[in-house]
Amino acid sequence: MGSRMECSSDESSELSDTDIDDYAEKAYTDLKSGKLVARFGADRFRCPFCPGKKKQDYRYNELLQHAIGVGASNRAAKVKANHQALASHLKTDHADAAGSLPPRQAVALINPPKPVQDQELFVWPWMGILANVPVEQTQRGGAIVMQQLAGYKPIRFNAVHSPDGEYTGFAIVRFNKDWIGFKDALGFHNTYKSHHLGKTDWEASKSDKYMFAWLAKEEDYKADDPVGKFLSENGDLKTVAELQQEMSRKTDTLITSLTSQISAKSKYLMELECKCNQMDLALQRAMEDNDSLDQRYNEEMRKMQSTAREHSLKIFHETDQLRKQLDEKENDIKRRSKQLSEIVAQTDMERRKLENERKKNDGQNDSLNMARIEQEKANEGVRSLVEKHKKEKEAALNKILLLEKQLDEKHQLELDIQQLRGKLEVVKHMEGEGVDVKKRTEELNKDLQDRIDAMEDLEELNQALIIKERMTNDELQDAKKELISGLVDLLGPRSNIGIRRMGQVDEKPFIEACKPKYGAEADTKALEFCSMWQDNLRDANWHPFKIVTRGEKSEQIIDKGDEKLVGLKEELGEEVYKAVTTALVEMNEYNASGSYVVSELWNNKESRKASMGEVVEHILKQWKAKRKR
Repeated sequence: MGSRMECSSDESSELSDTDIDDYAEKAYTDLKSGKLVARFGADRFRCPFCPGKKKQDYRYNELLQHAIGVGASNRAAKVKANHQALASHLKTDHADAAGSLPPRQAVALINPPKPVQDQELFVWPWMGILANVPVEQTQRGGAIVMQQLAGYKPIRFNAVHSPDGEYTGFAIVRFNKDWIGFKDALGFHNTYKSHHLGKTDWEASKSDKYMFAWLAKEEDYKADDPVGKFLSENGDLKTVAELQQEMSRKTDTLITSLTSQISAKSKYLMELECKCNQMDLALQRAMEDNDSLDQRYNEEMRKMQSTAREHSLKIFHETDQLRKQLDEKENDIKRRSKQLSEIVAQTDMERRKLENERKKNDGQNDSLNMARIEQEKANEGVRSLVEKHKKEKEAALNKILLLEKQLDEKHQLELDIQQLRGKLEVVKHMEGEGVDVKKRTEELNKDLQDRIDAMEDLEELNQALIIKERMTNDELQDAKKELISGLVDLLGPRSNIGIRRMGQVDEKPFIEACKPKYGAEADTKALEFCSMWQDNLRDANWHPFKIVTRGEKSEQIIDKGDEKLVGLKEELGEEVYKAVTTALVEMNEYNASGSYVVSELWNNKESRKASMGEVVEHILKQWKAKRKR
């Protein structure tokens, strides 16, 4: 209700239009002196005059647009003066934050590329002409040419044909319509010109050995040939100055439209706030009327209770007089009856108390039984999962042993085949020495073929087992992921076995390094730095490693001369540098291709990766300990 009351207070203390400038100057003084704060970071602003708005954080351009819109609206004079002062403060004292666009886009919008002559006519949308393009490179939308020109970001390729449909050898590439597209088109033109493959070179040589290219201009547009016809049908002739004026005019129109919309919405918001205030006042009056009715009702009830109490006292007094007239026997009977009633009441009270305690104990027993049942179910689930992982691991080990055994058999068969082939060669050279060479050769060939068939069968079985082993390994990895997911709540940071996120940057060194520099904003800046370096780790284009050879082995180590790491160490110190390089090594070891954080079972006691056997043993110990309790 506070924001609604602000509306009514602003309206009740409206300024005249003649006092707006004086009040705006006072508000500007408060902003400049720091009494009112609008900037809270490099690109983080807040409107000090709209504390009740849902949106609090603005960029520079957003807050400036808000201040200008409210300052030009039909709101109260005090509100307009405050926001006019805020707009002046932003333009004068915080102009350094105006450059919030990305560097390349900002430069392209503010400073469009200049041609050699400001009045030179270009074909717009920007188009480039290619001469001597082979017909095979025009297929599939000119994919080959588009790939060659990818550095200039063309958006479309068109082969030029004559009226009778014959390919002319020319092609047109189009660029984006904005200034960035114009810059790419000029780069395209200048590159070919610098290699003596521009339009003048093509006109001078008329060679068909090379592909020539240039930016389409007035001369090409007005040419009486298929290229000129294509350009005139798909574009217009414009100078850079004309395009700049047209874009400026569109921008001014958009700003005027947005300002008008902001003014209308501000007026509508003011009307809604006033309606809310009226509804609050009506509700307050209704509540006051309700309180008045409650007060009258309570007064009537008090009077009725007082009357009833006096009547009851009168009846009681008369009854007491009658009781005094009873004889002694009736008094004795009354006393005995009273005693019996007290005893019965006391007995009934104790019985109800016992019944309540019994029900309470039954409820507690039911809760304890349900908790015990749920605990047994959870323990049984963990035990089943551990047993399943243990069996899968044993099956994988057995398959590995079987593969090793089959590999030995395969090697033995290969050795036997080689020996048989050697014997066969020996027999071939023993002809004429009293040996039946033909019979011995057939026997050796048959034996050799049997060994080769056996080796092929063994090879097929070996391939099948390898495929099955890979599938089993994938299932084991999936089971490992499922085990990690199920053990997140069971494995704490103080237990011997836990879960470590490999490749995640530790934020504690960032907090300690930011405290001396940023004071109260240390936590926020530390989170910003930590998030930025986590993003750097995910960048596939950044790989600060180098390969060193030690003996016969080559390994990757951190490149201590990397510019980013050197800058980090100089800015935030050794501990932050160690935290980032540790995360880099983990990311490179566990997920170098994906560049994202991976959960891994970890031996906290020995600071190393935990084996599945250690995890199973740890979980079984916990399960047995819970069963004993």
